[in-house]
Amino acid sequence: MSTLEIKNLQVSVDTEAGAKEILKGVDLTIRSGETHAVMGPNGSGKSTLAYSIAGHPKYKITGGSVTLDGVDLLEMTVDERARAGLFLAMQYPVEVPGVSVSNFLRTAATALRGEAPKLRTWVGEVKDAMNALNMDPAFAERNVNEGFSGGEKKRHEIMQLELLKPKIAILDETDSGLDVDALRIVSEGVNRAKAANDLGVLLITHYTRILRYIKPDFVHVFAAGRVVEEGGPELAEKLEESGYAEYVTQ
Repeated sequence: MSTLEIKNLQVSVDTEAGAKEILKGVDLTIRSGETHAVMGPNGSGKSTLAYSIAGHPKYKITGGSVTLDGVDLLEMTVDERARAGLFLAMQYPVEVPGVSVSNFLRTAATALRGEAPKLRTWVGEVKDAMNALNMDPAFAERNVNEGFSGGEKKRHEIMQLELLKPKIAILDETDSGLDVDALRIVSEGVNRAKAANDLGVLLITHYTRILRYIKPDFVHVFAAGRVVEEGGPELAEKLEESGYAEYVTQ
Protein backbone atom coordinates (compact mmCIF):
# COMPACT_ATOMS: atom_id res chain seq x y z
CA MET A 1 0.00 0.00 0.00
CA SER A 2 1.43 3.35 -1.09
CA THR A 3 0.20 6.82 -0.17
CA LEU A 4 0.80 10.18 -1.83
CA GLU A 5 -0.02 12.85 0.75
CA ILE A 6 -0.28 16.54 -0.13
CA LYS A 7 -0.67 18.93 2.78
CA ASN A 8 -1.34 22.66 2.53
CA LEU A 9 0.64 22.89 -0.71
CA GLN A 10 1.36 26.46 -1.79
CA VAL A 11 3.06 27.22 -5.09
CA SER A 12 4.02 30.39 -6.94
CA VAL A 13 5.58 31.27 -10.29
CA ASP A 14 7.77 34.21 -11.22
CA THR A 15 6.25 36.76 -13.58
CA GLU A 16 7.39 40.15 -14.86
CA ALA A 17 5.26 41.71 -12.14
CA GLY A 18 6.81 39.49 -9.46
CA ALA A 19 5.84 36.23 -7.80
CA LYS A 20 2.28 35.06 -8.48
CA GLU A 21 0.63 32.58 -6.14
CA ILE A 22 -1.05 29.74 -8.03
CA LEU A 23 -1.78 27.07 -5.41
CA LYS A 24 -3.18 28.41 -2.17
CA GLY A 25 -3.15 25.50 0.23
CA VAL A 26 -4.02 22.16 -1.38
CA ASP A 27 -4.75 19.05 0.72
CA LEU A 28 -5.11 15.71 -1.04
CA THR A 29 -4.34 12.07 -0.21
CA ILE A 30 -4.15 9.32 -2.87
CA ARG A 31 -3.69 5.67 -1.88
CA SER A 32 -2.94 2.54 -3.87
CA GLY A 33 -5.93 1.32 -5.84
CA GLU A 34 -7.76 4.65 -5.65
CA THR A 35 -8.68 6.93 -8.55
CA HIS A 36 -9.04 10.61 -7.74
CA ALA A 37 -10.39 12.98 -10.38
CA VAL A 38 -9.36 16.62 -10.05
CA MET A 39 -11.73 18.75 -12.12
CA GLY A 40 -11.95 22.45 -12.64
CA PRO A 41 -12.06 25.32 -15.13
CA ASN A 42 -9.10 26.42 -17.20
CA GLY A 43 -6.58 28.41 -15.18
CA SER A 44 -7.64 26.97 -11.84
CA GLY A 45 -4.22 25.48 -11.08
CA LYS A 46 -4.80 21.81 -11.94
CA SER A 47 -1.73 21.42 -14.13
CA THR A 48 0.35 23.46 -11.68
CA LEU A 49 -0.51 20.84 -9.07
CA ALA A 50 0.71 18.05 -11.36
CA TYR A 51 3.97 19.70 -12.34
CA SER A 52 4.75 20.88 -8.82
CA ILE A 53 4.46 17.34 -7.46
CA ALA A 54 6.67 16.04 -10.27
CA GLY A 55 9.35 18.68 -9.65
CA HIS A 56 9.14 21.13 -12.56
CA PRO A 57 11.64 23.93 -11.84
CA LYS A 58 9.25 26.64 -13.04
CA TYR A 59 7.12 26.22 -9.93
CA LYS A 60 8.33 27.39 -6.53
CA ILE A 61 7.03 25.62 -3.44
CA THR A 62 6.32 28.31 -0.85
CA GLY A 63 4.59 26.16 1.75
CA GLY A 64 3.23 22.76 2.63
CA SER A 65 4.51 19.25 1.99
CA VAL A 66 4.27 16.36 -0.46
CA THR A 67 5.24 12.86 0.67
CA LEU A 68 5.16 9.42 -0.93
CA ASP A 69 5.06 6.64 1.63
CA GLY A 70 6.24 9.12 4.25
CA VAL A 71 9.28 10.27 2.24
CA ASP A 72 9.58 13.97 1.35
CA LEU A 73 9.26 14.28 -2.43
CA LEU A 74 10.06 17.97 -2.40
CA GLU A 75 13.63 17.21 -1.31
CA MET A 76 14.12 14.90 -4.30
CA THR A 77 15.26 15.60 -7.85
CA VAL A 78 12.86 14.77 -10.69
CA ASP A 79 14.57 11.43 -11.43
CA GLU A 80 14.57 10.50 -7.74
CA ARG A 81 10.83 11.09 -7.60
CA ALA A 82 10.37 8.77 -10.58
CA ARG A 83 12.49 6.08 -8.94
CA ALA A 84 10.44 6.47 -5.76
CA GLY A 85 7.36 5.45 -7.77
CA LEU A 86 5.85 8.69 -9.10
CA PHE A 87 4.73 8.96 -12.73
CA LEU A 88 3.50 11.99 -14.67
CA ALA A 89 1.71 11.74 -18.01
CA MET A 90 2.00 15.23 -19.46
CA GLN A 91 -0.71 17.11 -21.29
CA TYR A 92 1.81 18.14 -23.94
CA PRO A 93 4.60 15.53 -24.15
CA VAL A 94 7.83 16.93 -25.60
CA GLU A 95 9.71 15.64 -28.64
CA VAL A 96 13.06 13.91 -28.09
CA PRO A 97 14.81 13.85 -31.49
CA GLY A 98 17.36 11.10 -32.06
CA VAL A 99 16.03 8.81 -29.30
CA SER A 100 13.85 5.90 -30.38
CA VAL A 101 10.82 4.83 -28.37
CA SER A 102 12.36 1.39 -27.75
CA ASN A 103 15.64 2.85 -26.45
CA PHE A 104 13.83 5.42 -24.35
CA LEU A 105 11.62 2.82 -22.68
CA ARG A 106 14.46 0.41 -21.94
CA THR A 107 16.64 3.21 -20.54
CA ALA A 108 13.79 4.34 -18.30
CA ALA A 109 13.15 0.78 -17.10
CA THR A 110 16.85 0.32 -16.38
CA ALA A 111 16.95 3.52 -14.32
CA LEU A 112 13.93 2.44 -12.28
CA ARG A 113 14.93 -1.19 -11.75
CA GLY A 114 18.63 -0.62 -11.19
CA GLU A 115 19.53 -3.08 -13.95
CA ALA A 116 18.70 -3.51 -17.61
CA PRO A 117 15.69 -5.73 -18.37
CA LYS A 118 16.58 -8.99 -20.08
CA LEU A 119 16.27 -8.20 -23.75
CA ARG A 120 14.14 -11.17 -24.81
CA THR A 121 11.68 -10.63 -21.96
CA TRP A 122 11.62 -6.87 -22.48
CA VAL A 123 10.87 -7.14 -26.20
CA GLY A 124 7.88 -9.30 -25.34
CA GLU A 125 6.64 -6.84 -22.71
CA VAL A 126 6.87 -3.92 -25.14
CA LYS A 127 5.14 -5.89 -27.90
CA ASP A 128 2.29 -6.87 -25.56
CA ALA A 129 1.86 -3.28 -24.37
CA MET A 130 1.78 -1.97 -27.93
CA ASN A 131 -0.72 -4.61 -29.04
CA ALA A 132 -3.00 -3.76 -26.13
CA LEU A 133 -2.96 -0.11 -27.19
CA ASN A 134 -3.53 -0.91 -30.90
CA MET A 135 -0.13 0.50 -31.90
CA ASP A 136 1.82 -0.32 -35.06
CA PRO A 137 4.98 -2.35 -34.22
CA ALA A 138 7.02 0.17 -36.25
CA PHE A 139 6.13 2.77 -33.61
CA ALA A 140 8.94 1.45 -31.37
CA GLU A 141 11.59 2.60 -33.83
CA ARG A 142 10.30 6.14 -34.22
CA ASN A 143 11.87 9.01 -32.29
CA VAL A 144 10.07 9.89 -29.06
CA ASN A 145 7.04 12.09 -29.81
CA GLU A 146 8.63 13.36 -33.05
CA GLY A 147 5.84 13.81 -35.58
CA PHE A 148 3.40 11.93 -33.34
CA SER A 149 -0.28 12.73 -33.55
CA GLY A 150 -2.04 13.75 -30.35
CA GLY A 151 -3.42 10.24 -29.97
CA GLU A 152 -0.01 8.62 -30.52
CA LYS A 153 1.55 10.82 -27.85
CA LYS A 154 -1.11 9.85 -25.33
CA ARG A 155 -0.83 6.14 -26.16
CA HIS A 156 2.93 6.37 -25.71
CA GLU A 157 2.42 7.93 -22.27
CA ILE A 158 0.11 5.11 -21.23
CA MET A 159 2.48 2.51 -22.67
CA GLN A 160 5.13 3.94 -20.34
CA LEU A 161 2.66 3.71 -17.46
CA GLU A 162 2.01 0.02 -18.14
CA LEU A 163 5.68 -0.90 -18.59
CA LEU A 164 7.28 1.14 -15.80
CA LYS A 165 4.75 0.15 -13.12
CA PRO A 166 4.83 3.20 -10.81
CA LYS A 167 3.10 3.41 -7.42
CA ILE A 168 1.21 6.64 -8.13
CA ALA A 169 0.33 8.07 -11.55
CA ILE A 170 -0.60 11.68 -12.24
CA LEU A 171 -2.43 12.01 -15.55
CA ASP A 172 -2.64 15.62 -16.71
CA GLU A 173 -5.56 15.99 -19.12
CA THR A 174 -4.83 12.69 -20.83
CA ASP A 175 -8.16 13.01 -22.61
CA SER A 176 -7.16 16.27 -24.31
CA GLY A 177 -7.31 16.05 -28.11
CA LEU A 178 -8.45 12.42 -28.26
CA ASP A 179 -11.29 11.13 -30.40
CA VAL A 180 -13.76 8.65 -28.94
CA ASP A 181 -11.88 5.53 -30.06
CA ALA A 182 -8.50 6.76 -28.83
CA LEU A 183 -10.03 7.86 -25.53
CA ARG A 184 -11.45 4.39 -24.96
CA ILE A 185 -8.15 2.66 -25.79
CA VAL A 186 -6.09 4.98 -23.58
CA SER A 187 -8.59 4.65 -20.72
CA GLU A 188 -8.47 0.87 -20.95
CA GLY A 189 -4.68 1.09 -20.63
CA VAL A 190 -5.01 3.12 -17.45
CA ASN A 191 -7.50 0.64 -16.05
CA ARG A 192 -5.19 -2.29 -16.87
CA ALA A 193 -2.25 -0.62 -15.15
CA LYS A 194 -4.36 0.13 -12.10
CA ALA A 195 -5.63 -3.44 -11.84
CA ALA A 196 -2.24 -5.05 -12.45
CA ASN A 197 -0.20 -2.91 -10.05
CA ASP A 198 -2.71 -1.60 -7.48
CA LEU A 199 -1.92 1.81 -8.93
CA GLY A 200 -3.07 5.02 -7.31
CA VAL A 201 -4.31 7.51 -9.92
CA LEU A 202 -4.62 11.29 -9.79
CA LEU A 203 -6.58 12.13 -12.93
CA ILE A 204 -6.70 15.80 -13.90
CA THR A 205 -9.37 16.72 -16.40
CA HIS A 206 -11.60 19.55 -17.50
CA TYR A 207 -14.35 17.34 -18.90
CA THR A 208 -16.31 14.36 -17.63
CA ARG A 209 -16.12 12.19 -20.74
CA ILE A 210 -13.00 10.28 -19.65
CA LEU A 211 -14.79 9.40 -16.41
CA ARG A 212 -17.17 7.23 -18.42
CA TYR A 213 -14.22 4.89 -18.95
CA ILE A 214 -12.06 5.51 -15.87
CA LYS A 215 -14.39 5.42 -12.88
CA PRO A 216 -13.27 7.74 -10.06
CA ASP A 217 -13.57 6.82 -6.41
CA PHE A 218 -13.28 10.48 -5.42
CA VAL A 219 -13.89 13.76 -7.26
CA HIS A 220 -12.28 17.05 -6.21
CA VAL A 221 -13.36 20.38 -7.68
CA PHE A 222 -10.46 22.78 -8.15
CA ALA A 223 -10.92 26.55 -8.44
CA ALA A 224 -8.65 29.53 -7.81
CA GLY A 225 -5.78 27.36 -6.66
CA ARG A 226 -7.53 25.23 -4.08
CA VAL A 227 -9.96 22.34 -3.64
CA VAL A 228 -13.40 23.88 -3.14
CA GLU A 229 -15.61 20.78 -3.07
CA GLU A 230 -15.12 17.03 -2.75
CA GLY A 231 -17.35 14.03 -3.27
CA GLY A 232 -17.85 10.81 -5.15
CA PRO A 233 -18.75 10.09 -8.79
CA GLU A 234 -22.03 11.93 -8.32
CA LEU A 235 -20.09 15.20 -8.10
CA ALA A 236 -18.81 14.65 -11.64
CA GLU A 237 -22.38 14.14 -12.80
CA LYS A 238 -23.34 17.45 -11.18
CA LEU A 239 -20.50 19.19 -13.02
CA GLU A 240 -21.66 17.64 -16.30
CA GLU A 241 -25.04 19.26 -15.80
CA SER A 242 -24.17 22.63 -14.28
CA GLY A 243 -20.50 23.32 -15.09
CA TYR A 244 -18.09 25.32 -12.96
CA ALA A 245 -19.86 28.69 -12.79
CA GLU A 246 -20.77 28.48 -9.12
CA TYR A 247 -17.17 27.74 -8.15
CA VAL A 248 -15.61 30.45 -10.30
CA THR A 249 -17.71 33.09 -8.55
CA GLN A 250 -16.88 31.87 -5.03
